[in-house]
Amino acid sequence: MKKIFIPICALMLLGSCNVLDKEPLPSVAPSTFFKTADDAESALTAAYDGLQSTGLYSQDLIVVGEMPSDNATSANGDVTPLDKFTWTPNTGQVYNIFRDSYLGINRANAVLKYVPAITMPEERKNQILAEASFLRALHYFNLVRVYGGVPLRLEPTETGDPSVVALPRASADAVYAQIIADLTKAAASADGAANPRRVTKGAANALLAQVYLTQRQWSQAVTAASAALSGGYTLASSFKSLFPADNNAESILEVQNSGSLDGNNILPDLLLPAPPATYSFPKFNIPTAELITLGTSKANDKRWAAIGPVVGGTDHASYIEGSGGGNDSGPFVYKWPGNPGGFNSADNTYILRLGETLLTYAEAANEQGGPSADVLDKLNQVRTRAGLSALTMSSPEAASKQSLRAEIDLQRRLELAFEGYRWFDLLRYAHHNQAEAGAHAITALTVMQQVAGKTDANYLLFPIPQAELNNNPNMTQNPGY
Repeated sequence: MKKIFIPICALMLLGSCNVLDKEPLPSVAPSTFFKTADDAESALTAAYDGLQSTGLYSQDLIVVGEMPSDNATSANGDVTPLDKFTWTPNTGQVYNIFRDSYLGINRANAVLKYVPAITMPEERKNQILAEASFLRALHYFNLVRVYGGVPLRLEPTETGDPSVVALPRASADAVYAQIIADLTKAAASADGAANPRRVTKGAANALLAQVYLTQRQWSQAVTAASAALSGGYTLASSFKSLFPADNNAESILEVQNSGSLDGNNILPDLLLPAPPATYSFPKFNIPTAELITLGTSKANDKRWAAIGPVVGGTDHASYIEGSGGGNDSGPFVYKWPGNPGGFNSADNTYILRLGETLLTYAEAANEQGGPSADVLDKLNQVRTRAGLSALTMSSPEAASKQSLRAEIDLQRRLELAFEGYRWFDLLRYAHHNQAEAGAHAITALTVMQQVAGKTDANYLLFPIPQAELNNNPNMTQNPGY
């Protein structure tokens, strides 16, 4: 958590996991640690700390959310497999996301198992359990979108017994059912006040809306998004002011980074030219020429128009046009523009923000009932903040469900570029097209065809890491790997 130094060394057990570490770390026995309200708070803080992991919001989850998509490319060999659809079970990001997600799940599970027995105020206890339930759901949502069905672990790993740690895969449907159950619990008991530093009712409902959107359960997505929109959040008047994330009024939930070794963000040094980056090398998530052309095609779109000179180049809000030579020329992501600090940045990362929830509502409501004043109201809040004109029911974009769907897809891409959404949106579109032919013009499969010359539906999932297959005899690989 930002500006909070966590006693992780006193919570080593909470970091144990079935991924490679078959033996639990025995530094502190749960029966010894979980005694007081302060212990409950410390354990919860450790669960939040897991979000800062390299495999999650400090690097790989954001990289995987963009690099395979039409938003990003790179000349860096570390991400070439993601860029060119040549990933394997041994690809680093494939392993890191799996490992760090389960480490986070294990910490949440410890809270959920042991905090109920602690004597403390019931209201805060229930809030702590709600926050841990949300964190577990978030990790499983990331896992099921990346790998499909995965082992559903609902207890902390406290033994090396193979019958306990070597779980088989649950179905994707079973994983989604657990996610929804956890988020429903979180929405019922979390604090109701807006606070991007912690899980709240608004955060639980906003994530629940994303889950339902992914499953194409439109009415449930509208209901959850509507609940989130009533959570006391305010759309920032300026898109530029959103970055770097710093707990503003639009933010629903952020990963809190302190810039210390215990709470750092390495994304700025991976994404920015030098300067301001500490080092010059081929960077990750380089914006594609096609996206830059699309974003700048409307001169008054404040998310992409030139703002002025900054250290390293010209600020375009979503990206910076690098003014250096070699590795430091051309466009670079500019949504983490703070001091990179030598792979040790204090810039936060959005998990949920109001702009995305408005677009989620608009998409689900359009799918449910087609164009309406309600759909346009939510969509127009995002458009007009960007400097675009408000749409009306007589606008060409609102002529049909299909035309408005295309506009919503476009606004999601332009609004949320580089924040880790695009590949997961393209996956959603591909599955939607399987159910409703032609629903979306661009999907994960069309991008795959353009880049790799293939449309292999097996690549809509990443492979299970080889290291996990080696350590879990009950684990099975995804088709095609």
